[in-house]
Amino acid sequence: MSLIRPFRGLRPKIEFAEDVVAPPYDVLNTEEARERAAGRPHSFLHISKPEIDLPVGTDPFDPSVYAKGAENLNKLIAEQILIREDKPVYYAYRLDMNGHQQSGLVAVASVKDYDSNRIRKHEYTRPEKEDDRVKQIDALNAQTGPVFLTYRHDQTVDGVVNKVMQQAPLYDLTADDGVQHTIWIIDDEQDIATLTSTFDAMNNLYIADGHHRSASASRVSAMRKSKTGSDSHEYFLTVIFPDNQMNILDYNRVIKDLNGLSIDEFLAECAEQFDIEKSDGQMKPEKVNVFGMYLDKQWYRLTIKDELIPSDDPVGRLDVSLLQNNLITPILNINDPRRDKRIDFVGGIRGLDELEKRVNSGEMKVAFALYPTQLSDLMDVADAEKVMPPKSTWFEPKLADGLVSHVLD
Repeated sequence: MSLIRPFRGLRPKIEFAEDVVAPPYDVLNTEEARERAAGRPHSFLHISKPEIDLPVGTDPFDPSVYAKGAENLNKLIAEQILIREDKPVYYAYRLDMNGHQQSGLVAVASVKDYDSNRIRKHEYTRPEKEDDRVKQIDALNAQTGPVFLTYRHDQTVDGVVNKVMQQAPLYDLTADDGVQHTIWIIDDEQDIATLTSTFDAMNNLYIADGHHRSASASRVSAMRKSKTGSDSHEYFLTVIFPDNQMNILDYNRVIKDLNGLSIDEFLAECAEQFDIEKSDGQMKPEKVNVFGMYLDKQWYRLTIKDELIPSDDPVGRLDVSLLQNNLITPILNINDPRRDKRIDFVGGIRGLDELEKRVNSGEMKVAFALYPTQLSDLMDVADAEKVMPPKSTWFEPKLADGLVSHVLD
């Protein structure tokens, strides 16, 4: 069984692509999705967020929601808004955002290799989110949200993808958020064979984003084993980018209070673990082990003391861990950032102005700006079969929903 393989993608007819394309299901809430899909009957949000077509207040996890999603998908297929390839193919997929460009491969990847950890993980999953995706995949009989994978870059893969991208694209469109999505079909048999064999020779792929989608695909595969003559359930939808093109942004923290400490007391306690300097302006960390802190309308530069950095622990040496273990837990008494309501997380795409806004409004007391987690660190954690702290990575740009889906025959 191949690590990846081509597949008969389900995709919009070219003339409907701009109407269909939608943001990932998990970046919009129900009201935002309803507003975004208003007047757009072909929007993929009717499939990925089908509660927007049911009465306001409908529980998004109600069985009627999954049934409505399946109804909406089947309607777009019946109307030939969505069509299916005649034969298995790969796709080249390029993302352009604010001058950053990355080019990858749309493929289906082996559930067996996910289960054996050849496709490596770095996050815990939450049962309720897994259950939601299992019900969605099972109801639709399709995987519609791709898992975002990465790998150590390879010249052979680059060569095939770059050659294909010299041809006319299948789609070239710009989404509402300004991200340009361009897709090419890879249907040459030699190119397909080269890509398949090159990936088969790789030791590992790594999940960048999509742990719940991949875990859910594994569960659906187990449910369907021996129940169908097709093996399509043994693969899951992915977009795979090389590590040297990936763009990870900072994932910052804001905290409601100082755990009963005055500002002077808090700074004094921080000074035991960090070298602290006032900053003339916004403090965006320029390297690892350095943090920006915004408190009482003043930015500070915090540098963790060298002796507190564990060199032999791939999780403990992450900046998100150093901040948590040396400040957020011992000084601010936030022991479980996954559940504690006193802490919130702000993706780097929002910038440092958002941190200032949250603190200046009085909603939060202190904000921390972090240097982005490096992809090499993510791979080290995954290779050690360990788990990163929550909210360690923020990948941009985001993949689109609706451009290519994987039908489970």
